Amino acid sequence: MVADRRIRPNPVQWIWYAFGGRLPERCREWVLQDITCRTWVLRHLARSLVQISPGLLFLLLPGPFWIRAMSVLGGVILAVWYSMSYLEHTSEYRLVKHGYPLGTGKEVREQARAAVRAQRAQRYAELYRHQPEQ
Repeated sequence: MVADRRIRPNPVQWIWYAFGGRLPERCREWVLQDITCRTWVLRHLARSLVQISPGLLFLLLPGPFWIRAMSVLGGVILAVWYSMSYLEHTSEYRLVKHGYPLGTGKEVREQARAAVRAQRAQRYAELYRHQPEQ
């Protein structure tokens, strides 16, 4: 039986990774899995929320709470907007940083979805591309 070669980073390493740091070589397979798994978008969103979490300290500033809260909310919305806008570029750059060639993430995700896409295309062809009976 082949052992799973993906070694997860510890919590401190994961926080470093979330802020854009490079993990040790032993975690390289985990990074590829992190960027190409079915939930890769949610994982990216989680890393983005960790990156903007220090902004919550602005809630401790003096002044009316509603102004501080609305300022933080506006910052969070803007940060998440930009993070999701550059989702694929950021993910590919993470893989390049860990030694993978550019385009690896997209290629692996496409290969994983190829079987599902082929089944959908076949079902579509059966339903809508049949020849009329004469």
